Amino acid sequence: MRVLNYLELESRLDRSGIGTSVDHQRKALAGTDVEAVTSPWTDDHPLWAAANTAIDNPVFRAFDVAHCNMIGPGSLAVARHAREHGIPLVLHAHVTSEDFAGSFRGSNLLSGPLRRYLRWFYSLADLVLCPSEYTRGVLESSPVEAPIRPITNGVDIDSLVGHESLREEYRDRFDIDGVVVFAVGNVFERKGLTTFCRVAERTDHEFVWFGPYDTGPQASATVRKWTENPPANVTFTGWIDDKRGAFGAGDVYLFPTKAENQGIAVLEAMACGKAVVLRDIPVFEEFYTHGEDCLKCETEAEFAAAVDRLADDPDLRARLGERARETAREHGLDRVGRRLVAAYEEVATT
Repeated sequence: MRVLNYLELESRLDRSGIGTSVDHQRKALAGTDVEAVTSPWTDDHPLWAAANTAIDNPVFRAFDVAHCNMIGPGSLAVARHAREHGIPLVLHAHVTSEDFAGSFRGSNLLSGPLRRYLRWFYSLADLVLCPSEYTRGVLESSPVEAPIRPITNGVDIDSLVGHESLREEYRDRFDIDGVVVFAVGNVFERKGLTTFCRVAERTDHEFVWFGPYDTGPQASATVRKWTENPPANVTFTGWIDDKRGAFGAGDVYLFPTKAENQGIAVLEAMACGKAVVLRDIPVFEEFYTHGEDCLKCETEAEFAAAVDRLADDPDLRARLGERARETAREHGLDRVGRRLVAAYEEVATT
């Protein structure tokens, strides 16, 4: 079976959660009998492919199933091509209006129109894949008029091997020591930026957010506020060249996000055996259990207490971290590959 696994704007999304999820899909498929192609265009670019119409050459490559991971004009063109030619269409719902809000300046205003567009776009599919039961509920409430199936984004455990060896290098690079509370990923208010900083102000520990943040006109006022004038014990590193360094340097992973479809970095922290503190939101109920593989909190006071408790109790950190590692193994790429192949086979034979 030849499957198009397409990520529109791939070069711009390679540092995002969507880009990481698609990397996981492709690595998982490499161990199966599926032949995955990553570009739908005959000349690897939509403009060059469109020029082929002038000489009656095909615009699209041949594939048995189309799987699109984004929502823009390129993905819409593939979706229309698939429907016109009877090619099974799988759309992956990495984006919802709920997790789009709070990302950059103006995103809250756009979330309403985006919700209407996504309801229509995802309804074009023969099958919609999404990262969690929570996201399926969001899509069904829209309502999206297509079958919807949750499938974990997975975690690439192999990509994290050796994180311990980078601990001192990254601690020296950012001048941090002691028990370090950390986050990994793009700096957004939706990810709990304000809570992260206010919890830091309540404690004496060092807090580090490893990941890029906007500085241009698209940056939200909240991101500007905290990254330009952070609390004395908070460091924003900007982009780092090796995520393993972040997981090696940190001790307690703090993720007070307001909305997620799953949260790949949580699984990465767990795969590294880190103690994890999460906001108690619905999506995490289906994956993680308070007191077993993480601690869950709601208020800033609860977050601060959890951080202090973990900082003072290395045995608790180790126990939660080991159980977290077991949880992460349940989301290995072998599972992702099996679920993807089953989805492709289903739509191809329906």
